[in-house]
Amino acid sequence: MRAVDIIAKKRDGGTLTAKELDWFIHNYTQGDLPDYQAAAWLMAVYLRGMSHDETVALTLSMVRSGDTLDLGDIAPVVVDKHSTGGVGDKTTLMVAPLVAATGLPVGKMSGRGLGFSGGTLDKLEAIAGYRVDLTTKEFLTQLRDHGVVVSGQSADLAPADGKLYALRDVTATVSSLPLIAASIVSKKIAAGADAIVLDVKVGRGAFMKTEADARALAEIMVEIGQGAGRQVTAVLSDMNQPLGNAVGNALEVREAIDALQGQGPPDFVEHCMAVGAQMLVLGRQAADTEEARQALQKALEGRRAWTKFREWIGAQGGDLSLVDAPDRLPRARLVKTVTAPRGGYVAEADAMEIGLTAVSLGAGRAKKGDAIDPAVGIVLAAKVGDAMEQGAPLFTLHANDETKLAEAERRVLAAFTWQDQPVEPPPHFYGIVG
Repeated sequence: MRAVDIIAKKRDGGTLTAKELDWFIHNYTQGDLPDYQAAAWLMAVYLRGMSHDETVALTLSMVRSGDTLDLGDIAPVVVDKHSTGGVGDKTTLMVAPLVAATGLPVGKMSGRGLGFSGGTLDKLEAIAGYRVDLTTKEFLTQLRDHGVVVSGQSADLAPADGKLYALRDVTATVSSLPLIAASIVSKKIAAGADAIVLDVKVGRGAFMKTEADARALAEIMVEIGQGAGRQVTAVLSDMNQPLGNAVGNALEVREAIDALQGQGPPDFVEHCMAVGAQMLVLGRQAADTEEARQALQKALEGRRAWTKFREWIGAQGGDLSLVDAPDRLPRARLVKTVTAPRGGYVAEADAMEIGLTAVSLGAGRAKKGDAIDPAVGIVLAAKVGDAMEQGAPLFTLHANDETKLAEAERRVLAAFTWQDQPVEPPPHFYGIVG
């Protein structure tokens, strides 16, 4: 086989066979195909799409590119969750220790930011010393000893996804349904979790802009996961405005710490409770979501979730002095609060534009290998539906460059639209698949 023939076949709208996908993924993972051919193939997939059978075959090829963990010796059930991306989505930072504090182990392989979407590993690295590069042995030991682990993909678990994930970020191929599905599910199968909750975002700040597209993505991921012997549920959640208030790595860590101490933004806390409840039900720790939410609320109010967060971060090398005093996390040199230009009701806070602005400040990557500035970002003071008076604080910018600060102010102001009449906030969730 030749890579150029496989690229051309997909470019021309053909259907790739399982053998062709196996060959391409294997050779790219082994370093026998260059990034430029993989990038061309990604763009062909993005433009032409993939059939259901192709997507399943691609996912399994990516799983076979490395090892698959067996977590049966650690616990009867290990649960995982994954978000399809979003702006201000720091859910893992709260939900992982919250669920683990109830006694249900959480083992998660996470990724870095993609396009305007923030990455869990980038956020965690805002805590000095936190290790995202655990070996497979260390991953298993952390999970066994502490009941919670969040790490990057090790070299021997779904290595094909690790390489393609970084390349998608810088080739404008992130928002391809089959590529998203294969990336997420291959990681989940390889990491060995028995039960998986998928948080599929819908809206302006999501890769799936419509509920129909999000549901289609959720359905294929649930089907692939269940076909591999996993218990899988997907929740469809809104991403037309950022989740919570903070957008930016250290800023989001601070917000998650606030939430674990009972002071988080209501929409973010509710989101974590809903996702966590699905994890407990799927992990057979609760009979239904009402029972699950009660267990999570007790773990939160009794500070067991906060204790588990500190245990988790410390065990993976994070500096607990920063966790205990989050004002010591990386801070930007320039901080500016911008006020509402008029009175009225917030009609829109465009999540995608706010996310892209955060990237322009340095919170994300413009090209493969770019460094992240953990200190920069945006903190919103208003959500869709809020009534505002002219001159009231609207958002605060955190920057390390005056030119970027000025441009960010202009862009975020333009991301807000207003109405004189009351505005109904968007629904938080659109449904459940699986």
